[in-house]
Amino acid sequence: MLPIMISFELGTSDPQSQARTGKITTEHGTITTPVFMPVGTAGTVKAVQQRELISDIQAQIILGNTYHLYMRPGMDTISKAGGLHNFMGWDGPLLTDSGGYQVYSLAQSRKISEEGVTFQSHIDGSRHTFTPEYAIDIQRIIGADIIMAFDECTPFPCDFDYAKTSMELTHRWLDRCKTHFESTSASAPHIQSLFGIVQGSVYPELRRQSAEIVAGMDLPGNAIGGLSVGEPAKFMYEMTQVCCDILPKHKPRYLMGVGTPANLLESVSLGIDMFDCVMPTRNARNGMIFTTQGIINIRNHKWKNDFTAIDESLGGYAGVQHSKAYLRHLIQSNEILGAQLSSLQNLSFYCWLMGEMHKRIEDGSFSAWKGPMAEKLMQRL
Repeated sequence: MLPIMISFELGTSDPQSQARTGKITTEHGTITTPVFMPVGTAGTVKAVQQRELISDIQAQIILGNTYHLYMRPGMDTISKAGGLHNFMGWDGPLLTDSGGYQVYSLAQSRKISEEGVTFQSHIDGSRHTFTPEYAIDIQRIIGADIIMAFDECTPFPCDFDYAKTSMELTHRWLDRCKTHFESTSASAPHIQSLFGIVQGSVYPELRRQSAEIVAGMDLPGNAIGGLSVGEPAKFMYEMTQVCCDILPKHKPRYLMGVGTPANLLESVSLGIDMFDCVMPTRNARNGMIFTTQGIINIRNHKWKNDFTAIDESLGGYAGVQHSKAYLRHLIQSNEILGAQLSSLQNLSFYCWLMGEMHKRIEDGSFSAWKGPMAEKLMQRL
């Protein structure tokens, strides 16, 4: 049995749903849940400075990616820097994805075997192999507080036989990850925690089997992978429900790569505690702005002479203090500041939404508030 390397304290549970609040304690700080983790794929949350993540967005934890950091700047540089915390100047909690999803996205240039995955770099075409053990070694060097087991992410659609074979391979890889994790130590001077990942595509019986096996590993936390890969939201919620019915309540649950504001609201109601997604920053750079009143396509002509603020209801979260007209001008002109401001707005909104959910769960109004809020937040303005 692994020692509990992070602690998770359950707070309030919503009486009408499975939503709950909690606290995850790491050596780099305490995280209140539910929580959204801005994605810092290559050691940076695109277009956002670290001080803004803390002071304006109020991010509690950010995510880095094993595959991309391995490619650039490489493990030699990160090792010499003393780990990713030091390299990027971030003192808060960090989580790293194992790279399994990125390998999945390289479907045309990778080969999966029992040993691991051989793939070609998206940068220069060079060939590399990730095994479960090597994925752990890389994450040991990166030094994130929470690291993920190496898994295979299946596409959608995916037939039952392939999903079952892939899931079983992921379970064997998880066992190897855990064994290797227990036999190694962190390069960084702080404790790391390993999470397993539930797979099984959109098949309830596979998801149940996978959740039982992952839960039986008795790791400090558990993740649900292989969703938000093109399947209808109905399937995503059904599979999340299946997993949350099995994954232990006293450990954090992480739904990987999800999603829209409506996805977050519904998934919290099913019992999820942690989320990450590139949507707020990727969509920001393309002019899609999330606000407390709904979604704005800032490129639309209707905002050209609208000099009201982007969003006046973010409370303590900074968001964009400029007008819609000015932000539209920046985006239309491809000014770098446009990407910066829109990313700041979207991430502030996402963290605001998680804070609002926390408050609503605590005061008992979450279930009544969730439906109307989802409809409001997803409307196009």
